[in-house]
Amino acid sequence: MGLTVGLAAALEQFSPTEILSHAVLAEQNGFSGVMAADHFQPWVPAQGQASFVWNVMTAIAERTSGDVGPGVTAPTFRWHPAMVAQASATLATMYPGRHWLGLGSGEALNEHILGQYWPEVPERINRMFEAIEIISKLFQGSLAGKDVKHAGPYYTLESTRLWTMPEVAPEIYVATAGPVTAKRAGKHTDGLITVGAPLEKIGGLFAKFDEGAREAGKDPSTMPRLLQVHLSWAETDEEALANAMQQWPNGGMKFPKGDIRSPHDLAAMAALVRPEDFEGRMVISSDPDVHRAALQRYVDLGFDRVYLHNVGRNQERFFEVFGREVLPKLHR
Repeated sequence: MGLTVGLAAALEQFSPTEILSHAVLAEQNGFSGVMAADHFQPWVPAQGQASFVWNVMTAIAERTSGDVGPGVTAPTFRWHPAMVAQASATLATMYPGRHWLGLGSGEALNEHILGQYWPEVPERINRMFEAIEIISKLFQGSLAGKDVKHAGPYYTLESTRLWTMPEVAPEIYVATAGPVTAKRAGKHTDGLITVGAPLEKIGGLFAKFDEGAREAGKDPSTMPRLLQVHLSWAETDEEALANAMQQWPNGGMKFPKGDIRSPHDLAAMAALVRPEDFEGRMVISSDPDVHRAALQRYVDLGFDRVYLHNVGRNQERFFEVFGREVLPKLHR
């Protein structure tokens, strides 16, 4: 597999019309493919947006030629897994060979709106894997022209199928930063998504993912590994730092954020974030070569697809500079 570098579109930060123009401009500057997270709320109010990922993905796919994937959506609380399967199958039917389905276990920021009990991490992960079982059943059964059903600890599906299906089911990738989930992902899904982190931590994830894949009789070397990287580039170091502090302070929060319900609560916590909190978590620099070197280390580790999110609002200039000075110099 070769290397592709795409755009991690921040639906939390830009209006859907802005995102569409960003996707087009990114592709014109050498980026290939777009991922975007399914958020009901932004992380902090300063980001200011939260558009519906499936609408935006469809419009992006219509205007560009690369791959598109929700990176990620949670098929566990706001959505019944069957609805995620239907949305994914429809997008894959409209844009054959371009759509992949990125799944995660959910965050209270988005899921708490239902007003139900918010479980601890192990249950959230178990729910996700049961949801993946349902989505896989629907994809496989529907392609075979058969109804499927499911009754499990968390979900029920009465006999049905997806009546709109592409010729090939979308690949399912799981987002995780934990080794136990990575192993289960290797066993039950088609690929892995993770975020920028220390190289030794990602190396450990890969080892567990490979172990799970081999246990299921799969060749891990053929399975995609996707990386989402948040970074801050601007014309000066001072501006790059200011962008990180104002627009993406969640990148400097060194604690799990999955249980926090409100952007306003996160904004209060953001007041405690200091510039040094970003060290080792996010590259902040005006020098494109500093960013290129950091990205190359991830590529050398074994990622096939890398999606970049520059956290400032200087998107057009970012695409231009990185398209000229960073992307052409990255290599597998």
